[in-house]
Amino acid sequence: MGWFTASDYWLARLLVERGIAAVYALAFVAAALQFRALIGEHGMLPVPQFLDRASFRRAPSIFHLHYSDRFFAAVAWLGATLSAAIVAGAANLVPLWAAMLAWLAIWVLYLSIVSVGQTWYSFGWESILLESGFLAIFLGNDRVAPPVLTIWLARWLVFRIEFGAGLIKLRGDSCWRNLTCLYYHHETQPMPGPLSWFFHHLPKPLHRVEVAGNHVAQLVVPFGLFAPQPVASVAAGIIIVTQLWLVASGNFAWLNWVTIILACSAIDASSAAAVLPLPAPPALPAAPPWFAALVIAFTAAVLVLSYWPVRNMASHHQRMNLSFNPYHLVNTYGAFGTVGRVRREVILEGTDEAEITDQTVWREYEFKGKPGSVHRLPRQWAPYHLRLDWLMWFAAISPLYAQGWRAAFLARLLKNDRATLRLLRHNPFPNAPPRYVRALLYTYRFTTWRELRRDRAWWHRTLIGEYLPPVALRTAGAASEPRD
Repeated sequence: MGWFTASDYWLARLLVERGIAAVYALAFVAAALQFRALIGEHGMLPVPQFLDRASFRRAPSIFHLHYSDRFFAAVAWLGATLSAAIVAGAANLVPLWAAMLAWLAIWVLYLSIVSVGQTWYSFGWESILLESGFLAIFLGNDRVAPPVLTIWLARWLVFRIEFGAGLIKLRGDSCWRNLTCLYYHHETQPMPGPLSWFFHHLPKPLHRVEVAGNHVAQLVVPFGLFAPQPVASVAAGIIIVTQLWLVASGNFAWLNWVTIILACSAIDASSAAAVLPLPAPPALPAAPPWFAALVIAFTAAVLVLSYWPVRNMASHHQRMNLSFNPYHLVNTYGAFGTVGRVRREVILEGTDEAEITDQTVWREYEFKGKPGSVHRLPRQWAPYHLRLDWLMWFAAISPLYAQGWRAAFLARLLKNDRATLRLLRHNPFPNAPPRYVRALLYTYRFTTWRELRRDRAWWHRTLIGEYLPPVALRTAGAASEPRD
């Protein structure tokens, strides 16, 4: 079955499998460290309450069989262990069928988490990771040459990620069409990184070049992934470089890294050997008939399921990050169809005073990733995903984004809940919980070079007003609606 395998893609398979497994390991660790406050039994959006109203068909998850925080932790750490084992090369030490079962187990475990994650797991890169993990089942291990059909399906996934993102930009905000979006984006993106301040202050003509280059990389280059070599490898290289540029300019969890990893599927060893000192290609056996049959069936299923994302991308009413089935297989992707011009931040404060007066001293909570103190340079967190910080960015855009978990979050701050405080960088009340907490809304902008030298501040902020009035523990559950 020479037509079925592509031995020259042994390096591509190695990079894709190990890379996807590494991201899975990170995602499982992040789930284990954050779930108790977010979706645990006593979390802001408890899994047991969600399962009471969600069927297995709507939310496929092993937690329908049983849920406890201890069981969730076991699932997350098991997933992290299996993923780390594949990164270390364990999948090549076992029979082909065992490697496939290991990938299937990883996919089932993470799907189970995403299905019950609710708002905290509503990001497009969850679907990308799940789709990538299911595809990895059919990449095989060193017991078989890389199946060419699966390699092409990986490229098809990269195409949908990139081309969908390019289309949503052209159809969305006018600043993408007039090449001015990057006048604002580095400053208003969800979670800036340590270099975002510097990217923001690049000359405006260079910002326009960046946007034009982005359009080429997302709307033209992806077609090159399906061209003969070495064109496909060059297209993959361009995608990788542009994604690394995005990695440097902000924090987008593992979105950019998974795209980079999947783009490696288009790089053949012959092209890579022209720039890298590679060992001699290994001798890989042909695919057994049962494996070939499974890959062919999987390819046929992807082709059928591709109808819906293609129709969505072709529509003038294209929707971003849309899953067409509860298993998150063969989806539509896209990002930043709209770019904000002004950055708003919700700042939480507390006080331990018994009565609130004009002289009340309020102390500020600090988050790990989102801007707070104007003197603190944003940190690099990606590919790690700070879910609370991301949702706080959405909450600043509109109070509706926080409607389901806001009151529970405030109540946990008023109790000095240990799991919740672990999600924060600084708790100003380490010895006893506050009596009251409140939320203020600010506009943030990056300082100028002169302001940075004078004030040693990366941000300048201006108070808009009260986002949430002061609430005590007895009233936190019925906190008044924030003001638009």
